[in-house]
Amino acid sequence: MTRLIAIQRPIRELGSLVRFSHTLFALPFAIFGGALAAHDADGWHLRARDWLGILLAMVTARSAAMAFNRLADRHIDALNPRTASRHLPAGRLSARTVAIFTVACSALFLASTLLFLPRNPWPSILGVPVLLWLLAYSYTKRFTSLAHFWLGASLALAPIAAWVAIRGDLAWPPFWLGLAVLCWVAGFDIIYACQDADFDRAHQMRSVPARLGVKGALRVAAGCHLLMLGALVGLALAYPLGRTYQVGVAVVAALLIYEHTLVRPDDLGRVNQAFFHVNIVISMGLLAIGVADLIFS
Repeated sequence: MTRLIAIQRPIRELGSLVRFSHTLFALPFAIFGGALAAHDADGWHLRARDWLGILLAMVTARSAAMAFNRLADRHIDALNPRTASRHLPAGRLSARTVAIFTVACSALFLASTLLFLPRNPWPSILGVPVLLWLLAYSYTKRFTSLAHFWLGASLALAPIAAWVAIRGDLAWPPFWLGLAVLCWVAGFDIIYACQDADFDRAHQMRSVPARLGVKGALRVAAGCHLLMLGALVGLALAYPLGRTYQVGVAVVAALLIYEHTLVRPDDLGRVNQAFFHVNIVISMGLLAIGVADLIFS
């Protein structure tokens, strides 16, 4: 019994480390991108193997990237009062354990791309470059304030990769959806980074809030979210999508406005509510409405 508890504890801590629930930020867009690729005028073209590959690739790639980020930032996190209680600075997990977990998730991600063979070799060909891009994000804050957009581009790969995995080509619809994800993620990551503006500035970390101040950063975040809405409109024109989707875009616009009312330069107390709750509703809601439009329109 003691041995079982000893095994369960690091597994539970690793699940907490990568914050598995945050997969809901990117996974709905990967599924939506896959649904767009699998649907055309002749109906649905679904293969269970493709969907399994997309799901496994999403979960393992995100877990590898998140674990690597915590590993790369462990010394910085230890200096920041907001992050000092995270798993590595607090000693709840060892760097060796997290490194092994990162390698295992990376290997599983690359293995998941094999599920698309022999019909579609592109996921296997692009697997290593995509993984390197995801892992490299962890160091971007050390040299550029555009790190938020690197993160956005990392999550934007989800719908684009899902389209490529199913169709084996590129087209405008996944580009517009990917652009929407990039702007959305960059915007809410800038809002989240406002909490660390002073710390980042003091420790030579690059971020939009550290460079422009909280007030300026919130304006940039609002601009990113306005561009997101434009990209969602672009998707409706490129696919095209119907009225149900258009209503969904209007709801997303309302949610983004609400998100920005939660955060002010002199009051960042509700950043977590804006970051987690509102954005999960946006991603899950857009998936539900987008798929409903494909089914019923």
